Amino acid sequence: MKKQILLVDGYNMIASWESTKGYFKRNQLDAARNLLLNRLSNYASFEGLEITCVFDAQHVPGVRQRYDEFQVVVIFTEEDETADSYIERLAAQLNTGRNQVSVATSDLNEQWTIFAQGALRVSARELEKRTAVVKKDLDKFVDQVEIQTPRLPPWSEQNMQALQELLGEVEN
Repeated sequence: MKKQILLVDGYNMIASWESTKGYFKRNQLDAARNLLLNRLSNYASFEGLEITCVFDAQHVPGVRQRYDEFQVVVIFTEEDETADSYIERLAAQLNTGRNQVSVATSDLNEQWTIFAQGALRVSARELEKRTAVVKKDLDKFVDQVEIQTPRLPPWSEQNMQALQELLGEVEN
């Protein structure tokens, strides 16, 4: 079975998803990124996917940054590098006979480039729906599972009998 890899255009998702769009409009990008990465992490865990989320840093001086957060590989591109170009290059490298690469973006030009490389595409709207279904399933599962373990009696039968014997000796 092929390894499933999902490459996500981070800011494209943030600007498109209903759950993150408000943060994006108010320029609260940290909150929007955290919500996106949290949802992607749940989705990755539930579906058994490897996810890389790429954010543009083309106008920010510095070198490319990579870190793992919420079980998602997070990439901030280099200065003067777009997320689209990084994703296109990574998709071409990863889309082998052993891997099935999908790219989450609503950018039409990006979708055509990805198709040409043999990768699949997922729209922002479709990915948000998929992550919402997973979140709903996880919430339902958590509600069904008893969170607390049943309380065990502090004394075993042998301990109780020994205690009763001691108590009997004290009373005599």
